[in-house]
Amino acid sequence: MPGSSKALKTLGHALLWVFSLAFLLPLLWTLRSALLPEGLAYALPPAFGPWTLENFLRVLEGPFGKAFRNSFLVASLVVLVGLPLAAGLGYALARHRLGGEGLRFGVLATQMLPPIVLALPLFALFRTLGLSGTIWALLLAYLAFALPFMTWLLLGFFQGLPRELEEAAYVDGATPLQAFFRVVLPLSAPGLFAAGVLGFLLSWNEFLFALLLSGRETQTIPVALSTLVTQRGVLFAQVAAGVVLSVLPVALLARTVDRYLVAGLTLGAVK
Repeated sequence: MPGSSKALKTLGHALLWVFSLAFLLPLLWTLRSALLPEGLAYALPPAFGPWTLENFLRVLEGPFGKAFRNSFLVASLVVLVGLPLAAGLGYALARHRLGGEGLRFGVLATQMLPPIVLALPLFALFRTLGLSGTIWALLLAYLAFALPFMTWLLLGFFQGLPRELEEAAYVDGATPLQAFFRVVLPLSAPGLFAAGVLGFLLSWNEFLFALLLSGRETQTIPVALSTLVTQRGVLFAQVAAGVVLSVLPVALLARTVDRYLVAGLTLGAVK
């Protein structure tokens, strides 16, 4: 019946709004706290004014600004170094069965280990090598965890490509390496972009290894936010401001990867 169908559709939209608000409310409340003076951020009943940008200025004047640059540098290096390695390994696993099922399971098994199991051994190793407290220690640690994740993601994309595309390139005289660079990689661009963004986010949000391996000059955003818990208490408004600033790049990247995953995924067109 048209009436009941319209009512069900309206109810569905209402439920979607409710669920959306439930997910957005913590972020909106954090933004509200960041825009209030420190004394009003946790006042009861809740205050909704006057607004100020003082918390953002205080956070940026402290260690957070340098931590933001460190996080961006480390996460970008993880993508720049890890994505080519993940693409090569993912393609070798997908097309040439490199290492058989054992290597595939080994790549997947690295994601099953709790980070705390490897935290102290990595700390001892990097301290012995003289890398503790440097950007390089964070880069190597993050690569160890992001590389298997990106590899497994790209493995699925490469398996979705028709083999006929590469065989057609071989018929035209291309070598396997030429077919990989000229045929496989362009068609896998959405997957490469998604793997890069997700690898970036893994490095951007990581706290445990950053806490153990970074120094005063190399701490990242999660560690810098933890320093706002002082002997005088939690600087709640400044923490909220730092969270808002740290979420903005993540939100932009998430919106971008969503668009690229839907558009341009052309896995057909056999010659």
